[in-house]
Amino acid sequence: MASLPSVVIGNTIKLESEFKRRTATFPSIEKRNSSSSYLDKGFDALSLDFREVESSTYVPLLQKCVKKNSFQEAQIIHGHIMKSGTQEDLFVMTSLVNVYGKCGVMEAARKVFDTLSKRNVVTWTSLMSGYVHNSQPEAAIRVFLDMLENGSYPTNYTLGIVLSACSLLYDVKLGKEVHGYVIKYGLEGDTSVGNALCNLYSKCGGNLDSAMRAFWRIGERNVISWTTIVSACGDNGNSAAGLDLFSAMLEEGIEPNEFILTSVLSLCCTMQATDVGLQVHSLSIKIGYKSNLPVTNSLMYLYLKSGWFSEAKKLFDGLEKVSLVTWNAMIAGHAQMMDVAENSLVASRNGIEALDMFLRLQRSGLKPDLFTISSALTVCSNLLALEQGEQIHAQTIKTGFLSEVVVGTALVNMYNKCGSINKASKAFVEMPSRTLISWTSMITAFAQHGLSQNALDLFDDMRLAGDRPNKVTFVGILAACSHAGMVDEGLTYFDMMKNEFKINPIMDHYGCIIDMFVRLGRLEEAFDFIKKMEFEPNEFIWSLLVAGCRSHGNLELAFYAAEKLLNLNPKDPEIYIMLLNMYVSAERWKDASRLRKAMKDEKLMKLKDWSWISNKDKVYSFKPDDKSCTHHQQVHILLRDLLEKSRNLENSVNEEMEDKEARVHHSEKFAVVFGLLKIQKPAAIRVVKSTIMCGECHNFVKFVSVLSKREIMVRDSKRLHRFVDGKCSCGDFGSLL
Repeated sequence: MASLPSVVIGNTIKLESEFKRRTATFPSIEKRNSSSSYLDKGFDALSLDFREVESSTYVPLLQKCVKKNSFQEAQIIHGHIMKSGTQEDLFVMTSLVNVYGKCGVMEAARKVFDTLSKRNVVTWTSLMSGYVHNSQPEAAIRVFLDMLENGSYPTNYTLGIVLSACSLLYDVKLGKEVHGYVIKYGLEGDTSVGNALCNLYSKCGGNLDSAMRAFWRIGERNVISWTTIVSACGDNGNSAAGLDLFSAMLEEGIEPNEFILTSVLSLCCTMQATDVGLQVHSLSIKIGYKSNLPVTNSLMYLYLKSGWFSEAKKLFDGLEKVSLVTWNAMIAGHAQMMDVAENSLVASRNGIEALDMFLRLQRSGLKPDLFTISSALTVCSNLLALEQGEQIHAQTIKTGFLSEVVVGTALVNMYNKCGSINKASKAFVEMPSRTLISWTSMITAFAQHGLSQNALDLFDDMRLAGDRPNKVTFVGILAACSHAGMVDEGLTYFDMMKNEFKINPIMDHYGCIIDMFVRLGRLEEAFDFIKKMEFEPNEFIWSLLVAGCRSHGNLELAFYAAEKLLNLNPKDPEIYIMLLNMYVSAERWKDASRLRKAMKDEKLMKLKDWSWISNKDKVYSFKPDDKSCTHHQQVHILLRDLLEKSRNLENSVNEEMEDKEARVHHSEKFAVVFGLLKIQKPAAIRVVKSTIMCGECHNFVKFVSVLSKREIMVRDSKRLHRFVDGKCSCGDFGSLL
């Protein structure tokens, strides 16, 4: 963008005198003449008789077009203006430029502007305003430069529009040049200019201090000023300062509007400041915003993120009219709560509630948008609800959202997480355009399903398409190499990431390399690689080492890694139970006794073992040795039969299974057997489990996949297990954690 010309604008004024004079001549409500009767009755441009309309009435008639957003009616009035000879009235023609801009037709606005024999600063500013309103900031800047070169002097409003254009361009350098004009002619204290400066610096990251200085220099700060600076604090990661400023505004006696209330509630959401949010809620009711949709949506989102579901639901149920934005807030809120839920049971309930709301939205007559669909697909991913996901997929085809990259990527993720890699691949192929996230999602999906060569080939395709891989992409690539035991290739990609793409490795990259070594039994190399890491290993890496050492019979190293894992997370009951089972298996009774005492001292709760399975839009839950489950008798009969048959399979009897009848049957067994009874072939059985699968249950499901000739998927607290013909996608490592 070119710099501003060095022109003299010593006559810069705060208000255009002609604009003030002409608006003062508008007929008052009490003194309207006969021609203003068009304003009293239902306005219809087709009924206008230009012989009866005075020039002073054209402007309010054009304003009616703005309210109705009617370009067609503005054209009709334009025709009347031309026939009546009023086109020589600069004020009327300036109003026409403004109306065309507000109606989104800048070609027409520019055409009118170019035909004018004379122009004033209001005319120039109206054209600039139209370009900014229609997100064409470059054109607005060009008009501003033309205006200066033509000798017109900007007003405070003109400079505010130009600063808004700089904000849209994120051009802080040009904005500072305009700021120079503002300082030179003493306009920093002007409210509209100060607001625009504050907005400019807040939008251009890292300039919060400049935004603050501009804000405090405003002579008369209005609610827009406060809203701008409060939002700036949120945008620049200083939510606490934003809340302090809101308190200062209230102390100055300025009444909030819906915009600052929603901004403040957003800050409360970021800070998890629910107590402050409650006070803002009370204030919003007191000043008349109880039924305001944007404020209510922000409150609902805050309550959902804080886990206050009943309060959010009360707000939702109390709305007389529910907008799509409100539905989206509730659905997305429940979907996001799945990721931060305290346990899998709570997460599952949130997901079920989100899908229920999605169904209610459809029954309400409103049509979901791409944000609704993306949220719903995310929920289906987390619940392994393939059937519901397929229904949403069908809906995206009907509504045309399938062409949206966001929806296409969500479909790929949904099918991947539900274990249907073929459908994930089909959804990816059908995407009309792809982003880096799309490519990475599909590469990761292939890697997770053990299709390593597909992942590597797709990585080559992505690079040919001109997309540059990021950290997440390389996690997928290294995971693919790990699953295939391709150590040399994995190390080559690791070096490529660092040297060619200048990406610094993160813990996940190191984890993939270590996984490669331990799967092949190269344990010493795995431990050597850990020593070369730039940071301390996390739980994921020590878990991999535990699994690898147990798999290859090196119990001493397994115990060492397990103790390290316990030190990192001394409150995780799953780690305690895993280590306890290892001690018992190795007959290290003293260590087992010590660990039991530690568990008692830590007051660790028993693991809440729950499993869920979805069938025909319903979700069924199970607990260990469940005698209250649906179809209890049928499930128990089939379970006993499968356990008996599994003993008769060659190499199926192991020491852990000798005393099965005396053991507690974990929840996934009941969910899997229920799926065999209720889900017809060839559909896969998909189960979600709250805790990690034990080795015995893992073996049992492997046997069932052989006996029943069914594909079975179990997503536990660590990973997705896909069982086909007695083999699991985890390579039996998942059951060793």
